[in-house]
Amino acid sequence: MGRCLALAKLGEGKVAPNPMVGAILVHDDRIIGEGFHQQFGEAHAEVNCLKSVQQEDLHLISQSTLYVSLEPCSHFGKTPPCTDLILKSGIRKLVVACRDPFEKVGGSGISLLRQAGIEVLEHVLEAESMYLNRHFFHFHTHHKPYVTLKWAETNDGYISAKDYGSVAISHAITNRWVHRMRANHMAIMVGYNTAKYDDPSLTTRLWPGKNPIRIVIDKQLQLNRNNRIFSDEADTIVLNQLEEKTENNVGFILVKDFSSLTTQLMDILYQKNIVSLLVEGGTTLLETFINEGCWNEAWKIKSSTVLLESGIKAPILHASPDHQFRIGPDDISFFKKD
Repeated sequence: MGRCLALAKLGEGKVAPNPMVGAILVHDDRIIGEGFHQQFGEAHAEVNCLKSVQQEDLHLISQSTLYVSLEPCSHFGKTPPCTDLILKSGIRKLVVACRDPFEKVGGSGISLLRQAGIEVLEHVLEAESMYLNRHFFHFHTHHKPYVTLKWAETNDGYISAKDYGSVAISHAITNRWVHRMRANHMAIMVGYNTAKYDDPSLTTRLWPGKNPIRIVIDKQLQLNRNNRIFSDEADTIVLNQLEEKTENNVGFILVKDFSSLTTQLMDILYQKNIVSLLVEGGTTLLETFINEGCWNEAWKIKSSTVLLESGIKAPILHASPDHQFRIGPDDISFFKKD
């Protein structure tokens, strides 16, 4: 099962809103096939696993044990049910890490296979599998996106200059790590001042992977449409108080009352099947999520070399880090809410 999870992780940043899944086929302690879900809308792990079996081993499939890091699907989606494939293959034993929380599966895949006489062993490295797909599990269990907060601050606790001027705080290697984080989230969000003064593109240009959907607050629609957040590199959602419309890759969504922003936003993103959200700043937006308790994990990047002495203070998270590590001159603190 550890090998299944390692394979599943290879789909990182490519399969959302689907989960990452790996599968291996074992005969007499020898792996004769393996695969993972490689791209959203394409073949699932079980399909790729069985396709990988060499010609000389095909006769061993029915005598083998299939290990899968998530319950096989039993419904028609973008691909046929994996339970049908398993039944047709003649496999008689299945080992599963955990059940699928998606309402169209939710144990039905395992039940169907057991009813067909297949031996199913569950809960093998279950916690590890659930953590790997924590975005997916949270979305289908709580009916809202998994929220990650991230910011970089100077050694003396500032997030930007006092005039909102952009300051290079984190190290180049840390920036690549951040772009990997972006690739692993379906959406990314910043506030009005960050979009106006930093003019970020919010893409994954430093890491291979799909650009997340960009979300920005612009209550009165004052942002310059030449800002990079409106480029055609990714779709953009603009939360505002004036209108609701779509122009090319930009969707304007009307939010009448920003006093309950996170509640409304969670509903909007859930309806759009956006499983995860990365909130990058600035301080006002981050503190809104913190104060309203709308976050699941947070990452603070603190430079050991950059000082500002004055400016916009970084947000304060009243929690102890779960763990810490260092990338170059940057100290990374990880906070877990749940």
